[in-house]
Amino acid sequence: MPEMTPLGPRDPDRAGPYELLGRLGAGGQGVVYLGREQQGGFVAVKMINLDLHHNPRAKAQFAKEIAAARRVTPFCTAQILFADVDSDPPYVVSEYIEGLTLQRHVREYGPVTGNALHRLAVGTATALAAIHQSDVVHCDLKPDNVVLGADGARVIDFGIARALDVTETMTSRIMGTAPYMAPERFRDDEVGPASDVFAWAATIAFAAAGRPPFGTGTVVAVMNRVLHDPPDLAGLSGPLGELVGQCLDKDHRARPPAEQVLLRLLGHTPHAGAPVPIQTALRAGTDAAATQLVPRQPAMHEPTVHPPTTHGPTVYQPTTYGPPAPPPTAHQPTTYRPPAPPPTAHQPTTHGPTTYRPAARGPARDTWSRRVRRQYADAWGISAAIFLGAAGGAAGYVATTAPGTAAAVGAVTFVVVYGVRLLVATALPGATAPDAPAPDGSGAAPTSDRGGPAAYPGS
Repeated sequence: MPEMTPLGPRDPDRAGPYELLGRLGAGGQGVVYLGREQQGGFVAVKMINLDLHHNPRAKAQFAKEIAAARRVTPFCTAQILFADVDSDPPYVVSEYIEGLTLQRHVREYGPVTGNALHRLAVGTATALAAIHQSDVVHCDLKPDNVVLGADGARVIDFGIARALDVTETMTSRIMGTAPYMAPERFRDDEVGPASDVFAWAATIAFAAAGRPPFGTGTVVAVMNRVLHDPPDLAGLSGPLGELVGQCLDKDHRARPPAEQVLLRLLGHTPHAGAPVPIQTALRAGTDAAATQLVPRQPAMHEPTVHPPTTHGPTVYQPTTYGPPAPPPTAHQPTTYRPPAPPPTAHQPTTHGPTTYRPAARGPARDTWSRRVRRQYADAWGISAAIFLGAAGGAAGYVATTAPGTAAAVGAVTFVVVYGVRLLVATALPGATAPDAPAPDGSGAAPTSDRGGPAAYPGS
């Protein structure tokens, strides 16, 4: 069973067809739960802190952005499987990735180096290229939204921050995390794929140095450094350091697109022959980013990829970075050790956009019987009734000096207090709404300190 926090009394136990098992994390966007689908596989269920019922325009825009995110091909990403915008609150279901987030890995094990750093750069660039190919902008790429799974790095929570950012109810909040936000976002310019490229470079710089390239502190201080100061690229050198530096350019027009970033990481240089098909590059990036061989089953949602006819396999080897290829044992993930996926790890082979069907709405509605079952054994209520019952018995004994009468008075007091408390507690239906933690001011996606999405999708 993946690591999680047990459900609290105010947490729902279902979201449509998905059983909720525990909390994976919480943040400004909402709460992320570990869910189980009817076939037994694990999923990540994100309950969104957003009321769409009284804003049809925001609801339509949110649904449009999530539908676009569902079309992203699952190359190095945690695929979005389902979304219910009619639920209260709305929720998004994505593939669950077992592993530590990049943020937690760096905190516990230190910076990522060597071949592991190159694989991380390739995997995250592959995910970004796949996301942008579907005309989706992540808007919140950061170390907490990169999970180090058993088969390599996966990007989670893509599209959700963008969906929240475009709704009228969220316009007063900054959707993102300051150390990884591009300068144009602070200038209130249009957010596009180049903003994600900047966030990718800042994430890789964090992985290499163990700190963001523009430091930490208040949002105002970080914003000033992002707008005016050069980045700190400690831990990066050579072609990778040069590429990251170009992606952190203050001018979004000077940054290379994600597809070009991926091709450069794979060793493909401009004017080296015919263009490389994007699907071929995504497949090559997925293979180059893998930390171990993982058999890949054909899936309904994966497009057919034709092998290139003009480039040999050496074109896609990471020959640009590092020493010549070491023996096979040198390619084991010695820098980070993501845990193995659970035996029942969900494989999203039946959840492509072409098989999507509307599911039951929202978390299970609370009923009187559910609240009675939850409240009758409440420790605080029983303790209060016992205390007041004892006080009533003592008062009866003082008044009559008869033990039998005192005991009767105490018992009656206990029953009355407990009964009234139970009736009042079960009559309040608001106790079942999921926790909605106050925003922390950063607008960061909900993530777990234990890995997984916010992800999963990724927090």
